[in-house]
Amino acid sequence: MGERDVHVPVLLERCLELLAPALTRPGALYLDATLGLGGHAEAVLMAHPQARLLGLDRDSQALRLAGERLAPFADRIRLVHAVYDELPEVLGDERIDAGLFDLGVSSMQLDEAGRGFAYSQDAPLDMRMDQTRGATAAEVLNTYSHGQLTRVLRVYGEEKFASRIAASIVREREKSPLTSSARLAELVREAIPAPARRTGGNPAKRTFQALRIEVNGELAVLERAMPAALDALRPGGRLVVLSYHSLEDRLVKQAIAERTRSTVPVELPFEPPGSEPELRALTRGAELSDAAETAANPRAASVRLRAVERKERPNRTDTSGEV
Repeated sequence: MGERDVHVPVLLERCLELLAPALTRPGALYLDATLGLGGHAEAVLMAHPQARLLGLDRDSQALRLAGERLAPFADRIRLVHAVYDELPEVLGDERIDAGLFDLGVSSMQLDEAGRGFAYSQDAPLDMRMDQTRGATAAEVLNTYSHGQLTRVLRVYGEEKFASRIAASIVREREKSPLTSSARLAELVREAIPAPARRTGGNPAKRTFQALRIEVNGELAVLERAMPAALDALRPGGRLVVLSYHSLEDRLVKQAIAERTRSTVPVELPFEPPGSEPELRALTRGAELSDAAETAANPRAASVRLRAVERKERPNRTDTSGEV
C-alpha cells in the first residue's frame, strides 16, 4: 500500500457537494490552499474534467508527493510552494471559482516520525511545516522565557497547567537543551497533576498543538488568509473551510460573519440596493462529521466545516435606472 492510499481526505463527499455548483464553468479555477497529499484535489479534478487546480502548500515534501499523485492532470494543475496567506501574490489579478482550506497538521506530517509533530513517537523537536525556513520547536522551547512559554501553552493549547509545564521546561533546559519529543511529552505528563491526567487523552496533546501553532504562525497566517480568499472569489464562487480546533474555527467564523451579516440598521424597514451582504453562508453554523465518517477516518473526529458563496451581484450599471 502506497503512502497516498492510507490518507483519507476528510469529509470528501460533503466538500465535493458544496464545491460542485461553482465548478461548472469551462476552465473554472479551484484553489486548494492546503494541498497536502492531494486527496481533495484529485477528487475535484476527476469530478470536473474542465476545471483547473491551483494547489498551495508550505511543505515541499507534500508538494512533491501531491505532484506525483496528480501527474495525470498535469495540463490542468499549477502547484506552488507557498503559505496560504501568500495567496494574493500567487493569484495576481486572477480570481477563483471555488476553494478549500483543510487546516492544521496533515496526516503525513503526523505520521512521519522525524518531523516531531507527534507526541506518541520520539523525534527531534522540529514541527515546521516548511522545513526550509523558520525557528524549530526546540528553539522555541530553549529560548522563550517562562512567561512567553506560558502564554503560548495557555493561548494556543488552552492548557490549564501552562505555567507548571513552562516551569518544568525551564528547569530541564538548565541541565541540557530540550531536543526530544519523547522527553517533552514526559515532562508535560510529570507537570500535570495525576487526577487531570486520567481524562482527556494524552496530556501532551495540548502542549504539542500549542508549539506547532507557534512555530508555524498558524493563527496569524489564517487571520490574513481568510479575507484574501474571500476577496478572491468570483460571483457565485464558493469556499469551504475545515478546522480542527476551536481557535481556528473561531477565526473562520468571524471572517465569514463579517461578510454574511447585514450592516443595515435594524430600524430601517428595507435594505437599500448595494448594501446587501456580499456572501451567504452555505452551512448553518459549523457542520461536524458523523459516526460513520469518524470510524472510517479518525482525523475527522474534531473537524468543523463551514462554507460560503459569493452572491451574484445584479447589474447596476444600466443608466436607464432599471436594475
